[in-house]
Amino acid sequence: MASSIDPIDWLVIAIYLIALLGFAYYLSRGQHNREDYYVGGRKIGSWPIAISILATQCSTNSILGAPAFVAFAAGGGLLWLQYELAVPLAMLVIILVLVPVFRALKLVSVYGFLEQRFDLRTRLLLSGLFQFVRAFATAVTVYSIALVIELITGLSFFWSVVLLGLFTVVYDVMGGIKGVIYSDVAQMIILVAMLLIVFVSLVADAGGLSAMLQTVPSERLQTLRFDKHGFGDGHTFAFWPMLFGGLFLYVSYYGCDQSQAQRVLSSDSQQGSVKALFYNGLLRFPLVALYCFVGVGIAAYAINNSEFVGSLPANGEQANYNLAVPVYMIQQLPVGLVGMALVALFAAAMSSLDSVLNSLSATTMEDFVFRFRQKKWSLKRELWVSRLITATWGLITLTMAFFVGDIASTVLEAINKIGSLANGPVLAVFMLGVLTRIVSANAVITGMLAGFLFNAYCWIELPNLSWLWWNVTGFIVTVIVALLFTLAQRTTKQAAVSTLAQKVDLQNNDSYVWTISLTLLIWFALMFSALLYQST
Repeated sequence: MASSIDPIDWLVIAIYLIALLGFAYYLSRGQHNREDYYVGGRKIGSWPIAISILATQCSTNSILGAPAFVAFAAGGGLLWLQYELAVPLAMLVIILVLVPVFRALKLVSVYGFLEQRFDLRTRLLLSGLFQFVRAFATAVTVYSIALVIELITGLSFFWSVVLLGLFTVVYDVMGGIKGVIYSDVAQMIILVAMLLIVFVSLVADAGGLSAMLQTVPSERLQTLRFDKHGFGDGHTFAFWPMLFGGLFLYVSYYGCDQSQAQRVLSSDSQQGSVKALFYNGLLRFPLVALYCFVGVGIAAYAINNSEFVGSLPANGEQANYNLAVPVYMIQQLPVGLVGMALVALFAAAMSSLDSVLNSLSATTMEDFVFRFRQKKWSLKRELWVSRLITATWGLITLTMAFFVGDIASTVLEAINKIGSLANGPVLAVFMLGVLTRIVSANAVITGMLAGFLFNAYCWIELPNLSWLWWNVTGFIVTVIVALLFTLAQRTTKQAAVSTLAQKVDLQNNDSYVWTISLTLLIWFALMFSALLYQST
């Protein structure tokens, strides 16, 4: 495939990367302290934040893996779209419950809330857990994406890591959260434009949209599946686990994970944070639908062109279906557009990595370094230490990428499972902190450990239980154990009552919040109706 990449396409890629660095340098001149670096001085508009969050979700793994799932995976197809039904519901919960607290406390790290509500141990425990899981997952992601770059461009694995990682780290170090957000906006525009171009090309190759849909087996066009439940039937991606498991997963990920919540904290107001989540709740489904329908087009193209699958690089004894989209782009798009297509793949990768590196830096700085400094620092020192920590995390994750090769093929799925092991318990800790006043730090830590161990038991002993349900079971077990622990404490002595609620108005009386909430519910109903219509 590398021989198919014209020098003009390489020039397009070079111009993009150089422009990205120049933009990051421009933004760096407006940074004066760590809040500028990590939350943009809390002056960023809701639209850029929403698009940035959207871009992070649209990773290279998504735009390559989802079309492959739709086109080639056994039992795959448009069933993936039912996962998206949980997104507007998750945005609704975060808007009503978490955003008022986080905004009132003016946090940089969301784990700072846990110290104010519980104690320092709880803050450090969850921040440390986030850093460990995210750093390891990022190293595996870099490894996987570098393999794709190596196969597509012909570069060695080393230079593929350097090309992807070095540019991402440099513009992340210079640009801070503004560099992350505004570069994500540009990257999203490029990515959506290229996905549309690829989809139009696939439709034309199939002889029209109707012909394309008729070519693909009808079972791959099914969007809802109610007959399976994921409780021991071996069907992970059935409707019920994807809806309820997805709801708990998304609330935890968007609301309690620093890599996502940090951008919500960067908005210019609480209303801006609400709007950013609202826009994301509306826009994510059309985006995912776009690259899923690219998968439908790839399936039709592979059926009509029998040699196509044979042209894919091998992954063991079978074709690497995850490379179907980039191979099609290189084979079918004209010179120049191939370069833009590769830029889109770089953009998808960078938009995932930049936010993680910045959030790793933010939690390290806020929860550990700045929290335990011995004396007051100047604003300039705050800024340079923040940049140094970002560069250090970049170096760590890029270095780790060279050592995860032997396990990456199995860990990619395991990472999603590990996330589901922890998502429910972590969400329960935050929810107990916001919605209760007498649950103690000891209670939530005990509950979180119990929830995690219960999910680990499910992983080992109940392999046919959909791992999406772990997001629910972990939450329920954590809440139950924490409440029982609290009741046991109160039988021996009166538990301390948290005073945090006195600092925060948890009620949303603003009409715009309820208007947005109603709109999200209507959007959920419309999405469900559209998928139901497609399935009938």
